[in-house]
Amino acid sequence: MMKKLLERRLAPAESTSAVMLTSFCGIFAAFVIAGLLFIPFGGNPLAAYSFLFDEAFGSLRSIGLSTVQATPLILIALATIVVWRAGLGYIGFEGCFLMGATAASWIALAGTPQGFPWFIPPLLYWPLVLLAAFLAGAIWAGWVGALRVRFGGNDVLISLMANYVAVFIVQYLVSGPMRAPGDLPQTPRLPVESWLPFVMSGMRAHWGIAIALVATLFVFWLLRATPAGYEIKVAGLNLRAARYGGIDVNRRQMGAIFLGGGLAALAGLCAVLGVQHRLMEGISGGVGFIGVVVALLARLNPLLVIPTAILYGGLEVGGSAMQRQTGLPTSVVLILQSLVVLLILAGDMLRYYRLRIPGLNKRRCQLAEDKS
Repeated sequence: MMKKLLERRLAPAESTSAVMLTSFCGIFAAFVIAGLLFIPFGGNPLAAYSFLFDEAFGSLRSIGLSTVQATPLILIALATIVVWRAGLGYIGFEGCFLMGATAASWIALAGTPQGFPWFIPPLLYWPLVLLAAFLAGAIWAGWVGALRVRFGGNDVLISLMANYVAVFIVQYLVSGPMRAPGDLPQTPRLPVESWLPFVMSGMRAHWGIAIALVATLFVFWLLRATPAGYEIKVAGLNLRAARYGGIDVNRRQMGAIFLGGGLAALAGLCAVLGVQHRLMEGISGGVGFIGVVVALLARLNPLLVIPTAILYGGLEVGGSAMQRQTGLPTSVVLILQSLVVLLILAGDMLRYYRLRIPGLNKRRCQLAEDKS
């Protein structure tokens, strides 16, 4: 029966319009199915979705909040794209995020007992904090990459376990050397001058979005217009062919994992300097894994990462408002978010198969004969 309804395309539909269309169909189907789940709880799907989109994109403040949620997702999705394009299965971006947040907090607390031991002049602060966060993430990802590239270790398992090590390191620091006076395991509040400033008054988005946009353009340029990007992609597609073609696969893979770790660490910098303004336990909130999902939804395309992350960020912001306004269970909101992810990914099937409707196909054949 399935074979009668689906007909395999001669070639996959790879155009941007086809990708956008299948993604839109997946999103629409997710909202329809989730809307049916609202009815048993007495919720009006149209009213609920009105609350969701109004809170997520209905004003400058709402757009700013959605952008704040999207900023770390963009950076981690870009990190995923770079590393996975090189043929590595690294998923330790949560750890890189935490290392970047830790390094940024340490520099921001310069001159205090919990931070860098010497005062940093204002002109040097931003270059130094960006460099420190990037290097912290690059080094954290680099040792896992070295085990994989040089010694053939399992990068998926090692990077996954390394995330827990990073969590314990942060717990130690905020409970010991970097702890603020008081009962809570957290650092002192970072100085106001160390925060990422807002883009404009009335809009809660901070300048971390500029970091994310610059990183997006850089990754797109790297993968599309440079010999290094070409070699990274070839190494990811076929290691033996890459080596036969004279590509230094180990060098390109290590370069990709250093860059990916640094980008994920910048997401931690944006979180601690733009939102939380202190280092604390649980600061990541699983964003290192959600960023991987965003990269998959964007089909590992750097330019599609931005709208995908903003959509996901909007669902986070608007979903909470929808739950408060309608009284729906939190589980229904989570189901909506999960359905969006699953159905967008499942929509890829339409790029490889077309629906076969006997009456419609017959009509198309008749039109083709008439034209001939």
